[in-house]
Amino acid sequence: MNLRALVSVTGKPGLFKLIGQNKGGFILESLDEKKVKSTVNLSTTKMATLEDITIYGEEDEIRLLDVFQTLKESGKETPDAKADGNTLREFFREIAPGHDESRVYSSDIKKIISWYNIIKDLPLFEEEAPAPIQQ
Repeated sequence: MNLRALVSVTGKPGLFKLIGQNKGGFILESLDEKKVKSTVNLSTTKMATLEDITIYGEEDEIRLLDVFQTLKESGKETPDAKADGNTLREFFREIAPGHDESRVYSSDIKKIISWYNIIKDLPLFEEEAPAPIQQ
């Protein structure tokens, strides 16, 4: 799975694809149907690649990539991201067993489900992740 160029931007809904860099910051393209391009200045905005995001676990952190892979392989239909907290929590217990229920909030689960729904039909699951750069 290759999610290296996909990012979440603090304060902005949805997901973005990193497409370039200029003097003002990074150039992003939204992954929703509008395909809007914008520039983000990293000195004022936080950005995280999906590849680097983890979820609190009872023992170890759970990589978001692993949750997405489990969702894809299970073939389960995701609940509506606007469903009540109990429905989301029950679903997430199946998909991410061992997550720390006291630190993973319903809002986190909603965000993960909405992100998955954005990327599930993209060819990202078939692409291999690039090898890490050796120094």
